[in-house]
Amino acid sequence: MTCEKCGKNAATTHITRIVNGLRAEQHLCASCAQKQGVSTLDLTGMWNALFAEPSDRALADATHCPTCGASLSEIAHLGRACCPDCYVTFYDRLLPAIRRIHGNAGHAGKTPAPVDLTKRAEKQLEQLRDRLDEKLAEQAYEECAALRDRIKTLEKQLGSHPAVLTDGTEKED
Repeated sequence: MTCEKCGKNAATTHITRIVNGLRAEQHLCASCAQKQGVSTLDLTGMWNALFAEPSDRALADATHCPTCGASLSEIAHLGRACCPDCYVTFYDRLLPAIRRIHGNAGHAGKTPAPVDLTKRAEKQLEQLRDRLDEKLAEQAYEECAALRDRIKTLEKQLGSHPAVLTDGTEKED
């Protein structure tokens, strides 16, 4: 793809602007982008901004992972932790960045189907029991009765299915 401005060089800078729901794209070569005041992206600076506040940068360089010896600045420069212990060592400073990047700090991936169904039912049962406790505290006895019935039904469903191991085989009693 060639530069839209000069039409000579290969486009290396791609700009996408969305204004009032309308998308406009522009493809420029490095010199035309620089003439328009578009700077190149500094990934090191971006990672440093994500992982350390300005006042914490000196502290980030002073603390090192006991296993691999990496500092927070090195992790920010690489864009990843060097070893599992880096997450423990820099937990308080990595957690906000992980939440910003991923939206959550806990893994919410998939589990195998038989285990997933059992886990989902157990989680639903736990939530129903919590709601039952809340309704008992509020003295909403009609709702308590309905929740109790749902809990009993779910417990029967869980009890009627044989326990399933993580490899998908049935557990023998």
